[in-house]
Amino acid sequence: MRQTARIISTYTADVSGVNSALFELGGMTVMHDASGCNSTYNTHDEPRWYDHDSLVFLSGISEMEAIMGDDEKLISDIVSAAEQLKPRFIAVAGTPIPMMIGTDFKAVASVVEKRTGIPAFGFATNGMHTYVEGASMALAGIADRFVTEKMLKTQDISVNLLGVTPLDFSVNGSAAHLRTVLEKYGIMTVSNWAMGDDLDTLMQASSAHVNLVVSDAGMGAAKVLRERFGIPYVIGRPYGNWTATLVNSIRKAAETGEDQVPQVAREWASAVIIGEGISAVSLANALTSETGRAFRAIAATETERVVLGASDRIARDEDELLPLLNGAEIVIADPLYQPICPKDAHFIRLPHEGFSGRIFRDEIPDMTEDISYITRQLA
Repeated sequence: MRQTARIISTYTADVSGVNSALFELGGMTVMHDASGCNSTYNTHDEPRWYDHDSLVFLSGISEMEAIMGDDEKLISDIVSAAEQLKPRFIAVAGTPIPMMIGTDFKAVASVVEKRTGIPAFGFATNGMHTYVEGASMALAGIADRFVTEKMLKTQDISVNLLGVTPLDFSVNGSAAHLRTVLEKYGIMTVSNWAMGDDLDTLMQASSAHVNLVVSDAGMGAAKVLRERFGIPYVIGRPYGNWTATLVNSIRKAAETGEDQVPQVAREWASAVIIGEGISAVSLANALTSETGRAFRAIAATETERVVLGASDRIARDEDELLPLLNGAEIVIADPLYQPICPKDAHFIRLPHEGFSGRIFRDEIPDMTEDISYITRQLA
C-alpha cells in the first residue's frame, strides 16, 4: 500500500521543511493548522528552537473555521501580527486540514502582501510529502523574490551552499564545517542556504560562480538561480576524500558553465545506504572511493533521477524498500530502519534528524572531513 509505514517511522513532513528552511532568515512563518500543533514544528522538528529566536506561529484553525472556510480570520491575524513584529517576509504554509478544504495559499499570501506591504509567500504544503519538498519550495521562493540583482563575481571561485537545514545536517557543527572544508581547497562560500547566514547574505548569491547543492532541499533554488543568472550547479555533499572530487567538479562548472553531477562507477552491491537522496548517494561515492568496495544508495525522500548513480534506487514506501534490501550484507541507515533489514546484515547506525528526530541526535557524526565513523565499523 502506498504511503504506508507498518514498521518504520516516517520522514519529517513538508510543512516542517518550510519552517526549517526559513527559520534563520528574519521572516514570519505561519502554519495553518489546529491549535496545539505548534510543538510538532518547533520542539520536535526544529532543534534550533531553544537557542535561536524566530517568528513561527500557528493559525489555530477551529472546526467551525474549517467548515465555513473563513480565510479572513487567517488573513486578519497574520496582518495584525506582521504590523506589530515587522518581519522581512511572511510565509504561510498548509497542513492536511486546509488541503481538505481547498485553501488557496497563493491568494492568501497575495492579500496579506497587499495589506502589509511585506513580501509574502503561500506554500501549498499538505503533510503528505517529506521535508525535502517543503524546504525546496521555500528556498526557491526566497531565491525568486530576493535574489534579483546581478552582482559582480567574487575574485576567487566561490559557491552558494544550497539545501542546508538541521533536518539533514543536525546541529553538530556539520553545517559550519562545510564552509571551512571548502576553504581548505581554495573555494570560498558566498552564502549558506540556510544555516548561519541571514537574508541579506543570501541576497548576495548571484556573486557566486557555482551553486553546490548539498541536499535535495536545495534543488529548487539551484534551478531558479540557474535560470535567472546562469549559475551552474554541482550536486553532491562533501564527505571525506570525496570532497576533492566535488571541488574538481566545482572548478569545471565555473570554467564551462555546465552543471556537474560527479559519480563513482558503482555496480549493484550488497552494501546499502538508506537516506536523503544526495546525502546517501554522496556517501556511497565516498565509501566506494575510500574502501574499494561498491556501495549503492536508496533514496527514501523526494529525489531527482539525475542525482542517482546506475545502481541507486528511489524507495519512498516501506513496501518498495523491502525488496531492495534482499541479500544486503551491510546496511547503513537510521536506527529506526533496523527492524526491516535482513537479520544477518551488518547494520551500521547513522541517525538522521529528519527521520528519527532528536532520539539519536547525540549519535549523529560530522563526517564532512572524515568518514572513519563508518569505515572503522566495516573492518
